[in-house]
Amino acid sequence: MGSKTSMAVLVLACVTGLAFTPPSATVLKIGAFSGHQAPASLPDGWEPLTFKNIDRHTAYTLVQDDGVWVVAATSSASASGLIRRMEIDPHQFPVISWRWKVTDVLSKGDVTQKAGDDYPARVYITFAYDPAKLEFVQKTKYWAARLLYGEYPPTGTLAYIWANKAPVGTVVPNPYTDRVQMIVLQSGSGKKMQWIAEKRNVYEDYRMAFGHEPPLISGVALMTDTDNTGEAVRAYYGDILLSSK
Repeated sequence: MGSKTSMAVLVLACVTGLAFTPPSATVLKIGAFSGHQAPASLPDGWEPLTFKNIDRHTAYTLVQDDGVWVVAATSSASASGLIRRMEIDPHQFPVISWRWKVTDVLSKGDVTQKAGDDYPARVYITFAYDPAKLEFVQKTKYWAARLLYGEYPPTGTLAYIWANKAPVGTVVPNPYTDRVQMIVLQSGSGKKMQWIAEKRNVYEDYRMAFGHEPPLISGVALMTDTDNTGEAVRAYYGDILLSSK
């Protein structure tokens, strides 16, 4: 698992509990970026996601855009992310919503090639290790990964991406591992420099992408990366919410 994507899957596996939510709650504020009252190095509850053997990291900062605090990600031949670790039942909170904006797409990006596995913006949803969802050989690999990294990798990961030319609606395995299924939500530069609101049902997307019931959500991450293509881009992420039906 030497690739940045495989490493991301492993690092995202670490689970820490989200603050207790009353049973009557209908919305969880996973990324309440707009609620910040002053500049901060990182949003509350989020931490850096870096990868072995990748020295150049994407810079994530809280900035104001039209008077609203958002996360700005600046990448130049670099790769890293931001992660919020948690444990959430996707049956109870299946709908994720957020908004994002990019300055441009990556000309060398390609969803089918390892060399093109870069995106100006993507949102990861990882699902906790569940041995019932794995075959014997896969269980053996997961056990080996646990010995190496101290945690089981997720059973599966959804990656919502902003591609450069793949058609919107494309569902494709990541070129490094089919345990990460990528869903193209935006494509091309036609909407660059515009805030785009997204809403997805992660429960339904997981069933569609992996063919079985999802285990618990174990993490949400943001990633803007350009280390494979060597390009430069800037992206912005607004508040991220998980909500009930």
